Amino acid sequence: MKINVNLKSISKQKKSVKPTVYEIPGHPLTLRELILAVTEAGVEEYNERLEQSELLSYLTKEEIDDKSQKGRIGFGVNYGENKANLSAAQENALQCFEDGIYRIFLDDKPLKELDDKISITEKNIFTFVRLTMLAGRMW
Repeated sequence: MKINVNLKSISKQKKSVKPTVYEIPGHPLTLRELILAVTEAGVEEYNERLEQSELLSYLTKEEIDDKSQKGRIGFGVNYGENKANLSAAQENALQCFEDGIYRIFLDDKPLKELDDKISITEKNIFTFVRLTMLAGRMW
């Protein structure tokens, strides 16, 4: 199934949230199943990029100019040698959601419980928001 996800890019541009289409296995019926499916798709993409990074790569002048506007010029190479472990990544994703590290919105409606039923189509838009904890002292 294809789902639409809003992703924030690493760039410093003001309009850096881009809609992206993810291909996930199956048709999730609960939020838990959605998180597991999105994590599986992310792990597969990461491991595929890791295998492809062994090829000799180069940047064109246009790519260098584009990356310099974003604030970082690089080949997108992952220097780690370990592939991602799917079961560990899925367990971590569920735990982070339960701990409030990130929130998921379905068409601007927050999804709160892992076992809540969801009804999704390919027209729905998901937004994953990573929450930042603020540090400070209250005296």
